[in-house]
This record gives sequence, C-alpha cells and structure tokens, in this order.
Amino acid sequence: MKSGIVVITGSANGIGLATAIKFLSCGFTVHGIDLEGNPFDDKNYIHHQADIRQYTKLPDIENVAYLINNAGIQSNDISSIDTNLVSLMRVTEKYGLQENIKSIVNVGSVSAHTGEEFPYYAASKGGILPYTKAIANEVAKYGATCNSLSPGGVVTELNSPVLNDPDLWHKIMAVTPLKKWASAEEIAEWIYFISVRNKSMTGQDIVIDNGEMINSKFVWTEDKQER
Repeated sequence: MKSGIVVITGSANGIGLATAIKFLSCGFTVHGIDLEGNPFDDKNYIHHQADIRQYTKLPDIENVAYLINNAGIQSNDISSIDTNLVSLMRVTEKYGLQENIKSIVNVGSVSAHTGEEFPYYAASKGGILPYTKAIANEVAKYGATCNSLSPGGVVTELNSPVLNDPDLWHKIMAVTPLKKWASAEEIAEWIYFISVRNKSMTGQDIVIDNGEMINSKFVWTEDKQER
C-alpha cells in the first residue's frame, strides 16, 4: 500500500471519480475538488466543493505529493480556455510548485493533437502540451515528474449525446480502428501509472484513443458544432 496526499480536480464523476477510487484503493489520502458535492463516503477522502476558476478561494492543502489536473468542460467558447487551461495553470501553481510534489498529471485530449473538435476546446487542450513541458522542467529540481494524458473517446456522462445516439455512435466506430472507447477506469489506471509507477518519464504526452487519431474525424451532434 502507498501513502501520500493526492489532489484531484473534477473528482465527482467520470475520470476524476475513477481516479479517486483508484488512489484510495492503493492507500492514498485524496482531496477532491469539484463543483458538485461529495461523490462517496470514505475516511481517506476529503471533498472540497469549489470552482477551480475561482482559484483565490481554493482550499489550502499541505504536503501535496500528487496533483491530477482533471477538471474541464467541453464548450466552443472562451470558457473552455478559462477552465481547461488558465485554471489548470493556477491550480498547478497552488498545489504543484512546491518541494513535496512527486508528480503532476494533466488530463488533456486527443483534440490537442488533431484540432478535430470545437476550436476553443481544442485550443484549451492544445495549450496543456507545452505547459506540461515547462512545468516538467520546473519541478525537476524536486525530483518530480510532470506529464499529460490525451484520451480520445471515453465512456462518461459528458459524452452521453453521442453514446446514446445509435447513428452517431455508428459513425464514430467507423473511424475508430479498435471499435471501442476507453472506460473511465482504464484512464484512471494510466493516470496512476504515470503518477506513481513512473519515475523517469517527464514532459511527455500519452495518447489513449483506440486508434482514433489515425483517422482524425470528430463526430458530434449538429447543434454543438456551431462556430
């Protein structure tokens, strides 16, 4: 069993919740930050209902060893930049740039590489890649790593508009070589590996997309594709 303080943003559902469960199962103390309320009851889980965009109001948490920047939104306006990139940077400055840090993982998106999604969203995720490299260089003095993970499609509530539409799902699978999406639990396993198991990889991005990026064709509902 491991030990240490973990901060996970966007911990109330989806990838964040799966990641919290993974770290808790391995003996860590987890601080979750989310707009929504406490997702479950565990003595080693401390929930902070807060908005990462209001970074001056974020809780003070000492001795953070692992920071998982997972919180994000999927929109085609400036709010994507504010939440997915600017707030991620502020959260990193608050919890990650200190001598107790061991690892920072930034959850990005395959859209950072392809641009095949809403422009503002793609830009917000694209900015994470160079920022990850810059922070990797900065936290190296602590012997810490900083990497990013770029998932393709993941089976979460956020993606319900296409998951629940048979026609759109058929179109997505037609351009996805492995004919499936990752589960939130699988992405959590990757996050845990990059954070805890990994000791030498830093400043890198890993794409987990079932081959989606090979064909690079974003499929979504028409009302969400307005520019």
